[in-house]
Amino acid sequence: MSGTALEWFKSSYSGSEGGACVEVAYDSNESSAIHIRDSKTPHAPHLTVTPTTWSAFLALTAR
Repeated sequence: MSGTALEWFKSSYSGSEGGACVEVAYDSNESSAIHIRDSKTPHAPHLTVTPTTWSAFLALTAR
């Protein structure tokens, strides 16, 4: 990952109740990475996956 700060945004798959929110970031210099974190612990390590893996996850959650 580059030294550029990631711009996190709340996933549209997160509920509007607050509490359990997933945030996602795309590294503009690295089109092969999707970064995922828990909004309640933004300084904890985050998960990084490929766009293919992220798409497969979204397809499963849409069922």
